[in-house]
Amino acid sequence: MTTATAGRDTAAGILRLGNAFCDAKALLTAVELGVFDALHTGPATADELRERLGLNGRGLSDFLQLLVALDLLTEDSGRYRNAPGADRFLVRELPSYVGGFLLRSNRNLYPAWGKLTEALRTGAPQAAGSFDDVIADPGLLGQFVRMMDALTQIIGPELIDAYDWSGQRSVLDVGGCRGNLAGQIVKAHPELSGLVFDLPQMEPFFDEHMAEMGLTGRVSFHGGDFFKDPLPAADVVLMGHVLHDWDESQRRGLVHKAYDAVNPGGTLLVYDRMLDDAHSRVENLVISLDMLLVSTGGSEYTSEELRGHAESAGFTSVTVTPLGDFDTLVVCRKD
Repeated sequence: MTTATAGRDTAAGILRLGNAFCDAKALLTAVELGVFDALHTGPATADELRERLGLNGRGLSDFLQLLVALDLLTEDSGRYRNAPGADRFLVRELPSYVGGFLLRSNRNLYPAWGKLTEALRTGAPQAAGSFDDVIADPGLLGQFVRMMDALTQIIGPELIDAYDWSGQRSVLDVGGCRGNLAGQIVKAHPELSGLVFDLPQMEPFFDEHMAEMGLTGRVSFHGGDFFKDPLPAADVVLMGHVLHDWDESQRRGLVHKAYDAVNPGGTLLVYDRMLDDAHSRVENLVISLDMLLVSTGGSEYTSEELRGHAESAGFTSVTVTPLGDFDTLVVCRKD
């Protein structure tokens, strides 16, 4: 019996699983309220937090005790403080902050999962609004880019270590948002020139972020639609958490387009929450169902599917390796 399924042979275990959404919502709400930000500078009582966060107070002690039970807070003599992990990853002002993903989950994915039954019956996405709505609203787009930053902040160092960048001169991140991943790579390997291809609406966010990272002029932005426009050429082309947004036919087309963008002797790097390894099965199946709920045809997929697309495009060497806790990295080399 795995950790993910422990207790499923008892009524209590099944009922606990059925209420696991309560744990998730407690975390999402704490991020939304700014609990961890309020406690970053030091411990506080429940009453002090009530005043700082503008809360009513009813239920607050139980809420804070639940966060303690979930190992997100600690409590000593009625004073609460952040647990180490929460203090590192859930404080907005820190570069390690991953709460942008959780804020997006709270506003978008959490309501959509409440409509999973309808999604399975109809095959239609259930998230409120569309990505066109996000692109058209700078506020929503800002939330989206911070969500993407949360993901690339974790995977960036792992990808930098997983691939041999020696001899490469340029790296293109397709769907690279505001350049957080490309920026990390260029900082780690200053000999590389960085390129980001994404929708034109991302460019102001890109310019701002590159200035913050001290990379203005070292990473360039290229606006366009990767289904309609050619991709800039580079020695290394990245597609990370991009292909799962689309159906199999579209994934195949994007891999073929990436082949054209990879310089001779270069490489396509693809990473996603692929459905290969048993240890990541629950996590990655959940992400695949996210795609059901928020897209018209997206899903996670296997590395063998991607290998087929890569070989049909003309890549002559395809290798597969784990990346981090749940992702899979597929390295496709071009003669």
